[in-house]
Amino acid sequence: MQYANVTQQLSVSPQVLVEELKAIQAAGFKSIICNRPDGEGVDQPNFAEIEAKALSLGLSCIYQPVVSGKITHQDALTFEANLQKLEAPVLAYCRTGTRCITLWAMTATKTLSYEAILSISQKAGYDLSETLLQGKPA
Repeated sequence: MQYANVTQQLSVSPQVLVEELKAIQAAGFKSIICNRPDGEGVDQPNFAEIEAKALSLGLSCIYQPVVSGKITHQDALTFEANLQKLEAPVLAYCRTGTRCITLWAMTATKTLSYEAILSISQKAGYDLSETLLQGKPA
């Protein structure tokens, strides 16, 4: 299992597998957000499979599918609201983690400069420079 810390409350990762959920719990995560629509890839587990195992381990889950390349401002606001209502730390995942960190970055502009957001994103292994400079989601 690989993930990148974004803030103290949020980490992002590529696709989570059912067999990784015990390690996610052991790493201290309390909640999961799935930003990947079911059926996006033939090798991905459905969210229902992830949710069933996660709930059995005491992890909270939210399914907020976002289509790659079509992130809206409303998607980002919903993500922000989900982060606020879930117990932290939260692990958000999609295919690569890029959608998740983009959703975070789109609302982080309320409190952080573009330079700070770029720096945090780059430290997490994601380059959002074009996304933020163009003012539109990846």
